[in-house]
Amino acid sequence: MTDATTRYARADFQSDQEVRWCPGCGDYTILATLQNLLADLDIDREKHVFVSGIGCASRLPYYMNTYGVHSIHGRAPALATGIAVANPELTTWVITGDGDALSIGGNHLIHMLRRNINVNIVLFNNQIYGLTKGQYSPTSEVGKRTRTSPAGSIDRPFNPVSLALGAEASFVARAIDMDRNHTRMVLEAAVAHRGSAFIEVYQNCNVFNDKAFAALTGRPGRDENRITLEPGQPILFGPDHERGVIVGATGARVVDVAEVGIDAISVHDPANPDPSMAFALSRLSHGPYGPTPIGIFRDVMRDTYEERLHRQIDEAKAKRGPGTLADLVKAHGTWTIE
Repeated sequence: MTDATTRYARADFQSDQEVRWCPGCGDYTILATLQNLLADLDIDREKHVFVSGIGCASRLPYYMNTYGVHSIHGRAPALATGIAVANPELTTWVITGDGDALSIGGNHLIHMLRRNINVNIVLFNNQIYGLTKGQYSPTSEVGKRTRTSPAGSIDRPFNPVSLALGAEASFVARAIDMDRNHTRMVLEAAVAHRGSAFIEVYQNCNVFNDKAFAALTGRPGRDENRITLEPGQPILFGPDHERGVIVGATGARVVDVAEVGIDAISVHDPANPDPSMAFALSRLSHGPYGPTPIGIFRDVMRDTYEERLHRQIDEAKAKRGPGTLADLVKAHGTWTIE
């Protein structure tokens, strides 16, 4: 909903392209959440750029009435890096999936995160290859039976949040497609963050991997399993907040508050420069099968790659003065071949 100071509505960010995802796909909810958020951010529509690779999620740039690039498999971080460095005034997004980002694109992703490029990376994780009809992906659970693993996958899956934290990402979060308000809060915090913001969104594929996140979204187990991380608050969960999390030297563990007392429960601090607590929280669950944290794991300030690069360029200009392309071509380090 817009107010008197907002120039845009969601419709301003909807393109004229027919949205072609399977009926009931979680991608629709994420798309709507993004469009509503962008309308309320009140940033010039021309200053948003959406870059994607290959996969169901990667169709999203077609549906945004902004600038966008539908690139090749796994290479969206490389293209987005060039865009963000060339024009730091843009708000640059990478839209990707668990296969696109963590298989062929894994190398590009981790280097974007360690460099702290000012880009928002939204990873739609449905734990399956959806576009190519249901093969197991880098986040599929051990034993997953698919067309490419008929006897059950023997691969140990990636934990995307742990991976991002290990790559020294300065902002790391997890959301769930069905929880629009929470997803919006996470995305809004990512836009406000200066640097690489990595958001994993659990996204249901109702055709090839339906109800993969039922433990976190279904009524029977939702309250018992969803651990919502809130900055400055004790890490509590359960229907009556009767359970909590303690993070210690040996990692994170779930406890009954009645047994240990509320003062023993760890207080969440995503701004802690030491990522060890955030990493321990990410290891509580290796998938959406039991008590699983969602929310912002880490949000710390660090110079961006663009800031360091342009500072270096300015220092070079101040030291050597302005130059031309011809000066560069004729500079030392060239050779004459006879």
